[in-house]
Amino acid sequence: MILPKRQGTTAHWLALPALVCALVCAFACNAPAAEGEGINVGKPSALRQLVPADQIERQANTEYVGLKRSANAQRALAPDDHPEVQRLRAIAARIVPFASRFNARAAQWQWEINLIGSKQINAFCMPGGKIVFFTGLLNGLKLSDDEAAAVMGHEIAHALREHARERMAKNELTSLGANLLGQLLGNGKYTDAFQAGGNLLSLSFSREDESEADLVGLDLAARAGYDPRAGVTLWEKMAAANRGAPPQWLSTHPSGPSRIRDIEQHLPEVLPLYEKASTNRPQQPISPP
Repeated sequence: MILPKRQGTTAHWLALPALVCALVCAFACNAPAAEGEGINVGKPSALRQLVPADQIERQANTEYVGLKRSANAQRALAPDDHPEVQRLRAIAARIVPFASRFNARAAQWQWEINLIGSKQINAFCMPGGKIVFFTGLLNGLKLSDDEAAAVMGHEIAHALREHARERMAKNELTSLGANLLGQLLGNGKYTDAFQAGGNLLSLSFSREDESEADLVGLDLAARAGYDPRAGVTLWEKMAAANRGAPPQWLSTHPSGPSRIRDIEQHLPEVLPLYEKASTNRPQQPISPP
């Protein structure tokens, strides 16, 4: 537990000031970052400070190792010399040098990227820089390098902005608040109702995180020399794939037309970065440690 729940009404009342203080800090400390070229999304939520970064990064690494082991056992983990693995690692090698602009910790992360054979239209980047693409996304949608960079930038942005860390903190505060209200209003009788409401409320944060990751991903891809306009063609492909069952990658994301409009609105901020980027400098692919 991040914030231990104490027993007794008095202890519950004593916990309320800490909850209020954390919420106030989240708004007061979330001032915009210094202006500069490219995308400015402000500072990340101060709530993430309730969860130690090294703790969640260790947990992510453990889960990533387990995922690779499972995929390898099923012969679904692409080998290091696979052409698509090399392509993804080359793209990552161009994007990662710009990651510390959004999170200083990224300079110390042990970045790793792998490809798993699966029909899932999905990709993710875990805290600490552990990336996975699924062949259902990369090959199923026939992504160009620019489109793959748009996906990768988006997923890396989640890790850089520490959305998982923030979500864990919010869930803990929601749980604490629900238990406090339940105890105060009915000796626990209404706790389940308040928890359900709290969980529904968190959905709005998830969609905001996705929109923020889109913008940061545009910036990263453009700085790395990938055409940010590929974000539009990517979501056109995603929309076509969404005509049947929604892909897993779209489960909590804003709708395709909505995010295409957002991407087009912010292209003037990132196209100059793309135009300045050198696409001919030699790069070394990121290999597993």
